[in-house]
Amino acid sequence: MTDEPNPIATAQRLARPEPPRRFYKTAAAGPHAAGFAVLLDGKVALTPARNPLAVADCHLAEALAAEWEAQGERLDPAAMPLTRIANAAIDRVAGEMDAVRAEIVKYAGTDLICYRADGPQSLIAAQAAAWDPLVAWVRQSLGVRLALAEGIVHVAQGESVLVAVDAALQPLDALSLAALSTITALTGSAVIALAVLKGRLTIDEAWAAAHVDEDWQMSHWGTDEAALARRAARRREMGAAGVVLGVG
Repeated sequence: MTDEPNPIATAQRLARPEPPRRFYKTAAAGPHAAGFAVLLDGKVALTPARNPLAVADCHLAEALAAEWEAQGERLDPAAMPLTRIANAAIDRVAGEMDAVRAEIVKYAGTDLICYRADGPQSLIAAQAAAWDPLVAWVRQSLGVRLALAEGIVHVAQGESVLVAVDAALQPLDALSLAALSTITALTGSAVIALAVLKGRLTIDEAWAAAHVDEDWQMSHWGTDEAALARRAARRREMGAAGVVLGVG
């Protein structure tokens, strides 16, 4: 074994930009024309596109400010999932509402809960226990029936499903839409995201529903630390989206 550093790992480390230093002493929430803003040393924080980091809800502004206050000597974006969602909402989603809604509707066309395993029986049962109630909920709440498939063969959802999902998204503002888009991408399911939005699932329940397959695999084949670390990071992102939507 050699003590010399791995040249590939070294190159990758050097290629990563160093996180910026903390440039403020205190972070707090304060009044703003848009509602409430994150204030850094009394000045309004800005998004990457130089827009005010401001939201309508006081409690959300306080949660955003808490992320900034908790930063150490250097800013760690991975520890600021709320800020990332707010930045996305302010800088991108607000100007691309139709496109973001369309992307969520696209997920509904190939929704996670519609694709079922053909074996083994324990996985089939786990999927049914987690997902069948959501299929029934869609039928009851949205008035449409989801088409289910066994295995990986694509099944097209009816146009009525896509129209119903789009209609459910129409009332959302940019921040809520950004949060819902985050949950949809993390779970692979527009249905799970809508169930969170409508109070049918808690964030914990939604996370469990989205990871039936992964949990089954881990219970049979074990885990590794890297996979668990990635999963924990995604769970923090999911939790932040729940905070934005005001659900637990």
